[in-house]
Amino acid sequence: MKLNAFQKTAITTVAATIFLILIGSLVRAAGAGLGCPDWPKCFGMWIPPTSLAELPSQFDASQFNVYNTWIEYVNRLVGVVIGLLITITFALSFRYRKTKPRVFWSSAAAFVLVLFQGWLGGVVVKTGLHAGMITIHMVVAMIIMITLLYSVFEATSDLLKIRIGDEFRKRLLSAGWVLLAVSMIQLVLGTQVREAIDVIKNAEVLVARENWIDMVGTMFPIHRSFSWVVLGIGAWMFFLIRKYEATGLVRTLGFANVGLVIFQIFVGLGLLYLDMPRVLQVLHLVGMAFMICAQFLLIMVLRKDKKVISE
Repeated sequence: MKLNAFQKTAITTVAATIFLILIGSLVRAAGAGLGCPDWPKCFGMWIPPTSLAELPSQFDASQFNVYNTWIEYVNRLVGVVIGLLITITFALSFRYRKTKPRVFWSSAAAFVLVLFQGWLGGVVVKTGLHAGMITIHMVVAMIIMITLLYSVFEATSDLLKIRIGDEFRKRLLSAGWVLLAVSMIQLVLGTQVREAIDVIKNAEVLVARENWIDMVGTMFPIHRSFSWVVLGIGAWMFFLIRKYEATGLVRTLGFANVGLVIFQIFVGLGLLYLDMPRVLQVLHLVGMAFMICAQFLLIMVLRKDKKVISE
């Protein structure tokens, strides 16, 4: 399968966006969100200091941690690279403006969203990692990811041929939309749980790690209970795939969605019972990104309208 310049760049940009979510999760797990206390520079420099001796005099030495600073700086650099990739993707999408306008307009939307996300990142830093702003920042990142995925799919869907019964398609599509909706709600709930934990761990009074969850309040029980809703819809999807004996790409994507739901629940249990190890924090957020990608891709495959050959 030969891809053109737009398709290659767009696919690379989607992968890079997921990688940025990985870097962002490392920032959160390491508590490095304020590793650079200013924006867009870092400690007033375009290349941050590597030791206290290089720290500009106007900054308090207690603010500086070389590891946190460089973790956050790499996060920003990757963000800049993705911004450039999305700009290139948007420029290349002009070739589709008349033949496939959805490709052009979705690429344009991703371009506008990444500009907004860059501004929002500055606001997050300037407000000292304000809780609500972090949630918005994460949700926008996911929207950018699926907007790019939509653009890629629309540009490459002619290469895709599937055969699926119309009744099965409608039922599985309904399950896919519901699963995506509840997953986005679960993402917001999980981000708010994480924000509450950040407040607890950064408090003046030191709290043992194993007590963090108990101090979160009602948000964690809601997040935990809502996982049963996600699991139930995943089970519904699994039942449909087995009942209608799905094959090919639909079967692969369907089972991938079910597997990612189960994976997320096990990682969540590990966070709860293993006192929130950092590696599981990273896996939980990256796993959510892959899960939302898989859900959206399944929806796009099932929505191929006239290209779907109904049996």
